[in-house]
Amino acid sequence: MLNIHNLSVSFQGEYLFEEITYRLGNGDRVGLVGKNGAGKSTMLRIISGEQEYDTGSIAIEKEISIGFLKQDIDFIEGRTVLEESYEAFQEIKKLEKQLEDINHQLATRTDYESETYNQLMIDVNDVQHQYEVHGGYNYKGDTERILQGLGFQREDFEKLTDTFSGGWRMRIELAKLLLQNHDILLLDEPTNHLDIESIIWLESFLKGYTGAVVIVSHDKMFLDNVTNRTIEISLGRIYDYPKPYSEYLVLREELREQQLASQKNQQKQIEQTEKLIEKFRAKASKATMAQSLIKKLDKIDRIEVDEDDNSVMTLRFPVSVTPGKVVVEAHEVAKSYEDKNVLQNIDLLIERDTKTAFVGQNGQGKSTLAKIIVGELEHQGEVKLGHNVQIGYFAQNQAEYLDGSKTVEETMIDAANEKTRPRVRDILGSFLFRGEEVDKYVRVLSGGERNRLALAKLMLQPFNVLVMDEPTNHLDIKSKNVLKESLKQFEGTLIVVSHDRDFLQGLTDRVYEFKDKRIREYLGDIDYYLDSREVANLREVEKRDITVSKEVKPKASKVSYEDQKKLKSLNNRLSKAESNINRLEREIKELDVALAVNYDETVANPSFFDNYNKKKKELDTLMETWETITEELDLLS
Repeated sequence: MLNIHNLSVSFQGEYLFEEITYRLGNGDRVGLVGKNGAGKSTMLRIISGEQEYDTGSIAIEKEISIGFLKQDIDFIEGRTVLEESYEAFQEIKKLEKQLEDINHQLATRTDYESETYNQLMIDVNDVQHQYEVHGGYNYKGDTERILQGLGFQREDFEKLTDTFSGGWRMRIELAKLLLQNHDILLLDEPTNHLDIESIIWLESFLKGYTGAVVIVSHDKMFLDNVTNRTIEISLGRIYDYPKPYSEYLVLREELREQQLASQKNQQKQIEQTEKLIEKFRAKASKATMAQSLIKKLDKIDRIEVDEDDNSVMTLRFPVSVTPGKVVVEAHEVAKSYEDKNVLQNIDLLIERDTKTAFVGQNGQGKSTLAKIIVGELEHQGEVKLGHNVQIGYFAQNQAEYLDGSKTVEETMIDAANEKTRPRVRDILGSFLFRGEEVDKYVRVLSGGERNRLALAKLMLQPFNVLVMDEPTNHLDIKSKNVLKESLKQFEGTLIVVSHDRDFLQGLTDRVYEFKDKRIREYLGDIDYYLDSREVANLREVEKRDITVSKEVKPKASKVSYEDQKKLKSLNNRLSKAESNINRLEREIKELDVALAVNYDETVANPSFFDNYNKKKKELDTLMETWETITEELDLLS
């Protein structure tokens, strides 16, 4: 399908990679990995034809189409989500226009016996056949299915793309790419703007993709679940193995150990030969033998051990004074953007030294609540910070706040105070900005380097509560691992907004899911949350309800007979509400499965969406009932 031979690319006299060779074939799902700045995005641009290379060759089979998802996209304003998505079908749209023109002529002309009219009849059949071959009768249904898979709701389809954030626009671009049935897909950080559910959907889609896929991603779990081959760019070379990322790491380490052992044995042989040469040189009778050994030594193919770029940032977050037991308390918090209500009646309690994850689909209010907590957004309701709370905040678009006209060092010095200014160079060094790199202008830094600089700025002020919104975007896998370990060791309170399952695994001790303007708590890490969602959505809620019921059970001597009757009635109503909630969630899940498995047949049923929306509304009403009953139980406790 595609062959790359002896490819070399250099910048300012230094090779980014040199004389690398590999090929792509049908069914290859390649994880292209390496440190920030190793040349991954450059490689994708070269394959797509957007960038020149110095030497080597790229051979592509005829009629092979390549689709490229880039980090930076341009949208024409004024189109709806569906209209922009339909741009993926240029050939079909062209045929639609031809059919429209021909049918208009057939309807308005009256020269039925003429040759030109007869030709129109022939043309309409030909065009209709081409239209069918290109999927003209299916493309609208396919578009809606993929948009829904990527998290869009039906009510979003007719909204203008101008009203969506950059992350949602990236999803539209990804949808267009997946709809075009390219032979080769090049995806540069496709999961950066996707929530967990959309990532799972994309994994399933790519596993069934018949062409070749090359993915640049720092999401190790995504790579392990999707890819069957790993190509790492490191120090100008590539390492190519037919294994997913985690298995590749094991194989590469085994290879390196074998190389080290072989190199050690070879070095012993070389040293022994050199001793013999020195010994024989001293004797005239052995001079010929010495020369023979020298020639033999010159012919030895010296074993080289693959170099490994192990340079990583060192990270230790400073902790200030010890705060009170409760660090954040929110009561009836609500937030709307114009006519769109994002959060409603949010109650939240964050205690000292806890580590909490905010998860859920984009647009459900995770970043909004994080900004409310750090005081960046006005809101309804009350948010109180505890005694001695000092917050450090890493925004999702933190790197965008950096001034491109400043150097790395100037950025840090301007953010430092008298105490931390003398340590700026040391902090930058620990984040891999060394020597002349501190004089680089921010505008020339890669996405990963900008994120590292933004993290370095956090080191300039101590804090005891750290709020981080998507901190791993653009960070390479090694840097992500360093960040994760540092957050594990962080002795303060952590709130992290993330869709990166691998990063969240074992990091947090509770998860808040944001959905339908509300939040739900899961007392466990991300794996526990996902198990709960897949097995029984309200399992953890039910466990807490049982605990509450036990706690509110009053002592007979302190509770009146009327209150005991009321408690019994409330508990019965609560049990019935929970049973109905579980039933409805199972039924809605079955409808979701039917929609995903057999979309065309399902939507053909005119009553399907009426039934679906009715169940969703009934579930919302039951959830409100459940909350009301729980509050009444709390008052009686």
